[in-house]
Amino acid sequence: MRKAKQSTLEANGWAVGSVDDFLELTPEESALVDLKLRLSDALRARRAKLGLSQDAVAKRLRSSQSRVAKMEAGEASVSFDLLVRALVGLGATTDDLAKAIRAKRRRPAA
Repeated sequence: MRKAKQSTLEANGWAVGSVDDFLELTPEESALVDLKLRLSDALRARRAKLGLSQDAVAKRLRSSQSRVAKMEAGEASVSFDLLVRALVGLGATTDDLAKAIRAKRRRPAA
């Protein structure tokens, strides 16, 4: 958030903090959420690189398009196991998985 915007919000009585603060996440919980989102980003990127639709990925994984959408969105109902299995199912190697884990998480523009 831009400093000027933050100052304006605080001057008008708003509390400004992080998502971790708002959700009262421990550092460990925050790290797990971040890791899951990195894997979700990697799945979305791999699907796009392969030129596949979510429906095509779902057919490969014997799943549904809505489930693939949830995987790519990092939904809470999606397990780490499912994300890793989906990535491996699309040809990801252990090196690809390590690269995804090390990657910086893209943040949406504020």
